[in-house]
Amino acid sequence: MPSRYPGAISQDWEPVVLHKSKAKAQQLRDPKAVNQALRSGAPVQTVKKFDGGSNKKAAPALNTKKLEEGTEPGSLERVPGEVRQVIQKARLEKKMSQAELAKLINERPQVVQEYENGKAVPNQAVLAKMEKVLGVKLRGKIGK
Repeated sequence: MPSRYPGAISQDWEPVVLHKSKAKAQQLRDPKAVNQALRSGAPVQTVKKFDGGSNKKAAPALNTKKLEEGTEPGSLERVPGEVRQVIQKARLEKKMSQAELAKLINERPQVVQEYENGKAVPNQAVLAKMEKVLGVKLRGKIGK
């Protein structure tokens, strides 16, 4: 078999020195390591943390509740009752199930169910697809 290395193979008899890895910060904070360093005379640094050990809580900003109520909407608009009924009637007239309608508009059956139950937040794109498949007007009736 041919050799991979041209010429003679020689061994390297140089000593390899392995050093211990540096101690991690968590290990340096360990009470045993600190006591050992103090006994051996190594320098030990102590730092006082600002408000360390005090049991004070930061005071909340005044009017936080008022600010939160002002920016958050109370509730999202849901599908009105008459739109729900129109969707359901049109679907039943075409003799479709909720799953079939969902398949035709490329949505999950759960979406159609939420629209018919009035739990969905109206999405104009979904309503447009339903209008196209069912052949009824839905978008003009929202919020009126």
